Amino acid sequence: MKDQFVVPARLKTTSIVLMAVGLLTLLIGKFALGGEHGDTRFWAGLLQNSTFFLMVVLTSTFFISATTLAHGGWQIAFRRVPEAISMVVPVLGAIAFVVLTCLIVFHKEHIYHWVNAEHVKHDAILSFKSAFLNPVFFMTATVITIGLWILLTIKLRRMSIEQDSWVMDAETGRKLIWRNTVWCAGFIVVFALSVGSTTPWLWLMSIDAHWFSTMYSWYTFASTFVSGMSLIALFVIYLKRNGYLSFVSEEHIHDLGKFMFAFSIFWTYLWFSQFMLIWYANIPEETIYFIPRMQGPFRPIFFANLIINFILPLLILMKRAAKRNFTLVTVMAIVVISGHWLDFFQMVAPGTQNNELHFPWYEFGVGLGFVGIIIFVTLHQLTKASLTPKTHPYLKESIIHQV
Repeated sequence: MKDQFVVPARLKTTSIVLMAVGLLTLLIGKFALGGEHGDTRFWAGLLQNSTFFLMVVLTSTFFISATTLAHGGWQIAFRRVPEAISMVVPVLGAIAFVVLTCLIVFHKEHIYHWVNAEHVKHDAILSFKSAFLNPVFFMTATVITIGLWILLTIKLRRMSIEQDSWVMDAETGRKLIWRNTVWCAGFIVVFALSVGSTTPWLWLMSIDAHWFSTMYSWYTFASTFVSGMSLIALFVIYLKRNGYLSFVSEEHIHDLGKFMFAFSIFWTYLWFSQFMLIWYANIPEETIYFIPRMQGPFRPIFFANLIINFILPLLILMKRAAKRNFTLVTVMAIVVISGHWLDFFQMVAPGTQNNELHFPWYEFGVGLGFVGIIIFVTLHQLTKASLTPKTHPYLKESIIHQV
């Protein structure tokens, strides 16, 4: 049984090339995107990619925590995959922190209008929101949020690797489950108060500071969660096809496919609920968000977003056989991640580019760099420990798992 991962030279080279493409795009963008609007687009592209991919890899920590609290043993056979992906959180967390700090320190008011104190004084809506839309609160919340994400992610990973050296008996098993449950519960609380609540408001919704939606954070969560599950599926299938993860079967891929299908539907439910209520009420303070996206130059992206993220997963992943087909799940995982990257693009771009749509060569190139980082760090982390946590009390349940 192949249980110790060795990084293939070709895949490592691919990840390095992708990172180089991202860095080169960043440098070209810095000089090619001249002027005030170009500088805004430069930082907006970094904001979009850093927040999107950070929350996508954070999904792995959330998945580990949620399944631990639910005593879900089915995922133990591939648990080391989301653990490895989760270790990208410290890297992307640091990048996102630098980007967000620069936006505040250098007063990028064309992205965050509320950083201009003089402008806030003469704007009734921004004045009303100034209790939390201000640089001090923003940076404090960002430091605490990213800091806790990183610390708890590292803690969960270290505990998992540490247990490989334990001699497992009934008492030790109970101790292990209890310890994991306590720390995972702590992460779930942090996750709920950040991703499920305030963080998307601060980082993304405040770009359109006059607009608000109580469903925005859940919408953002659904988008990044289904992308994160797709990312896990891609790595699991890759390892399985290369002779690793011998205990993983079609049953496990089927369950990952069900997550991709179900949360594509959940994302659509939130998309429709948010849009329908605003469209039906037709209140100017609320429609200002959708008018440039639905009626302006971003109209094609608005509807492409719905087709890619709802219609395709619905039609293709509905059948049982499709969710057990490795090739089809791989293709759909790439489609889902790409579709929700596009979703984040239409969250950020209209409010930062004066409702002008430009071909997103810069945003896409920087995104490839982030993909390279994820691949590089995840591959490195997969070599750090056995791919199967052989001492875990729920491993047998995962081995005999059937859908």
